[in-house]
Amino acid sequence: MLFLAAFIWGTAFVAQVAGMDRIGPFTFNMARSIVAVISLGAYLIFTKAKLPKDMSFLLKGGLVCGFFIFVGTSLQQIGLQYTTAGKTGFITSFYILILPFLTMIFLKHKIDVLTWISVIIGFIGLYLLAIPSLSDFSMNKGDFIVFLGSFCWAGHILVIDYYSKKVNPVELSFLQFVVLSILSGICALIFENETATLSNIFSSWKPIMYAGFFSSGVAYTLQMVGQKYTKPVVASLILSLEAVFAALAGYLLLDEVMTSREFLGSFIVFLAMIFSQIPKDLFKKKYIGLK
Repeated sequence: MLFLAAFIWGTAFVAQVAGMDRIGPFTFNMARSIVAVISLGAYLIFTKAKLPKDMSFLLKGGLVCGFFIFVGTSLQQIGLQYTTAGKTGFITSFYILILPFLTMIFLKHKIDVLTWISVIIGFIGLYLLAIPSLSDFSMNKGDFIVFLGSFCWAGHILVIDYYSKKVNPVELSFLQFVVLSILSGICALIFENETATLSNIFSSWKPIMYAGFFSSGVAYTLQMVGQKYTKPVVASLILSLEAVFAALAGYLLLDEVMTSREFLGSFIVFLAMIFSQIPKDLFKKKYIGLK
C-alpha cells in the first residue's frame, strides 16, 4: 500500500505543475481536496462505515492531520511554481532524515551514529541538488519553500502513526481532507480571489481530478491504512520512493532536464535515505558461546 502511494504521489507532481496553469496553489489544493472528500465520502457511505461512539478522538485526529497536510501541501504547491517536479520530489523526501529528530524530541528516542551520518550525507546531497554552483550559495526560492514543507510531512507521518492505529483510517483521511478543503478555500479567497473562478477551475479539471482522486483520495488513504501496520520510520523509507517516481515522471512527461550536479545530489540524498534505515546492529559482532 505504501509503495503504491509513493508511485501515485511521484507521478502526481506532474499533475500539480500542470494544474497551476490558470489557478493558484491554494485554489488547486481546495479543488483537489473537494474531489477527495467526495470520493472518500462515497466510499464510506457505500461500505456503511460505522462512526465510533466517542467522536472526539476522531475529530481531534482529523483536525491535527488536516493542519499538517494543509501546511505541507501549501508549501509544496507554492514551491512548485519556482522549481521542477523532479527536484520537488527529492527535496520533499528529505522528511525521512527529519523524522528521527522529531522522534527524539517528541518520543524521546535517541539518535544513533548511523542516523547522524545519514543526516550529514543528506544535507550534502541537498546542497548539490538545490544550489547551482560552489560559488553560488543562494538557494532557489522554490527549493527552500519545498524544504520547509518536508518538516510538515515528517510531522504528518508521526500524527498518522498515532491516530490511524486507534480509529478507522478511511474516516480519518476523510476528515483531514475536509479540514484541508476549508483552510485552502479560505486562503484562496484571501490571496487568489482574482483567479479562483469556476471557469479556471473547470479548465484545469484533468490535473485536479488526478491529484484529487488518486493522489489525495487513494494514495493518502493507502498511507493511513499502510501505516496502521508499519513502523513510522520504515513507512517513511518506502514513501520516500516518490522522489524517484517524481524525477522519472518529470523527465518523461514534462521534458524536465536535470544537470549532472543535480543528478548527483539526488543520488546522494537517496543514498542517505537508504543508509538511515540500515539495521543498527548490522555491524555488531555476535559470538556464540561454546561450552
